[in-house]
Amino acid sequence: MKVTPTELPEVLLIAPRVFTDPRGFFYESFQAARYAAAGIQGTFVQDNVSRSVKGTLRGLHFQEPRGQGKLVQVLRGSVFDVAVDVRRGSPRFGRWVGIELSEAEPRQLWIPPGFAHGFCVLSDSADFFYKCTEEYVPEADRTIAWNDARIGIRWPVAEPLLSNKDRAAPTLEASPVLPAFNP
Repeated sequence: MKVTPTELPEVLLIAPRVFTDPRGFFYESFQAARYAAAGIQGTFVQDNVSRSVKGTLRGLHFQEPRGQGKLVQVLRGSVFDVAVDVRRGSPRFGRWVGIELSEAEPRQLWIPPGFAHGFCVLSDSADFFYKCTEEYVPEADRTIAWNDARIGIRWPVAEPLLSNKDRAAPTLEASPVLPAFNP
């Protein structure tokens, strides 16, 4: 597998080795020792799958306390996937990185704890898979406004389909709870 740091060095783009033949393809989507050697630490304790229609935007979500590291990938379709550094005191606080993930080019994005995550569906629908390092804790669930001008994400949709929670999310500066940066 090939591991490439993004503009936010803690956020990693992972391209697994894909084996193809006339029957289809095969790749290893996770192997603990190999991922640990690449800097992805922690034990995965929960897997999630979502299906969303074109134009759906989910995010920007994070958990504090009990921050979740997320290893994400698209199983079907394509999305524009985003990670935002929301750690107070980080030299990259409020900066974001966005990468297209699709079934056509199997890749994963590692989003460590302390980063908000969101994605927008580009295809007619998309199946999205997350491995998480912490269980979901409703009381720790946090959301940042997807269209926060201070962050300035260039989403590929002007009027996305949003949940009520995402529609009502505070800006990064107005968020009452953010993780701390621990260098």
